Amino acid sequence: MTYDQSTQCCGLHEVCEKDILRAAGENIEYYEDEELDRFRGRTGYSDEEVEEFREVLYTMRTDEVAGWLRSLELRQVNLPDELKDEVLLIVGDQTQ
Repeated sequence: MTYDQSTQCCGLHEVCEKDILRAAGENIEYYEDEELDRFRGRTGYSDEEVEEFREVLYTMRTDEVAGWLRSLELRQVNLPDELKDEVLLIVGDQTQ
């Protein structure tokens, strides 16, 4: 998942993704997901690779998801498109 570093919200989401990720901090923290670093810079994933991301996502606490997204961004690991809606639902539930 790539995010524009600008300070303005795009206005397309009920919950601003940029604000959530910015609040997660600048330090890289790992969530027992070091194996995902091999995907640095990739944009397309096989079904099996998407499942690797999904397994990490659903084994962490929901309050860790925003930090995990920030960690992936700092590590230049793009979240598979297939998971973006799921992740936004989880993060959105945490902000309400």
